[in-house]
Amino acid sequence: MTTTIALVTGANKGLGRETVRRLAEAGWQVFLAARDTARGEAAAAEFIAAGLDVRFVALDVTSGESVAAAADLVKATAGRLDVLINNAAIGGPRTAPSETEPDELREVFETNVFGPIRVTNAFVPLLRLSDHPRIVMVSSSVGTIAMITDPKWSGLLPPALGYPSTKAALNMLTVMYASELGEMKVNAIDPGYTATDLNGHSGFQTVTEGTDAVVAVATADADGPTGGFFDRTGAAPW
Repeated sequence: MTTTIALVTGANKGLGRETVRRLAEAGWQVFLAARDTARGEAAAAEFIAAGLDVRFVALDVTSGESVAAAADLVKATAGRLDVLINNAAIGGPRTAPSETEPDELREVFETNVFGPIRVTNAFVPLLRLSDHPRIVMVSSSVGTIAMITDPKWSGLLPPALGYPSTKAALNMLTVMYASELGEMKVNAIDPGYTATDLNGHSGFQTVTEGTDAVVAVATADADGPTGGFFDRTGAAPW
């Protein structure tokens, strides 16, 4: 049986790390990608010690040079990529929209929007060498108009421009890539409100629950969906 090869960005902690663990325990070869070399190598070492096929690759999604080097390493090591999981993200400023300066948004857009574009474009050639290529964009329900405008959530999410706007953009990127890359399955997922560093561990879900949708979409068969948005219960509204 041919081993499935995956790469997960932002994978030294939180949802990314748990995704690596679950896929590796399923028998996959997983590249644990992170910009922090020390933390990334330490995380990978723990998985390797447990007998899992996990390899660290340095990857800063905000650097074209770093992304290209990571793609070269995966090509030299594995020869192809079956599943790309764009997980790396940051929270961005929490100031009110009317008090937010454009320059305050550059870092969050650089990471959450331009980062997935850089990574996806760099790895498409390797994905095209797979018999069943898949791309998973780790998005959020706060980037969906359906959720933000739902009266039942009114007042629970303070208005902010950064994170919600970048996740809304990521959702559109998903649809556009799915439209172009007909030979691949390209989908976005909503992890749900999960306890991670991004929210000060205030989420009510565990990281295992938060990665349910990631794993479900990543492991879908060749007849699976493309151009969709999913949470851990199934298809979700945009």
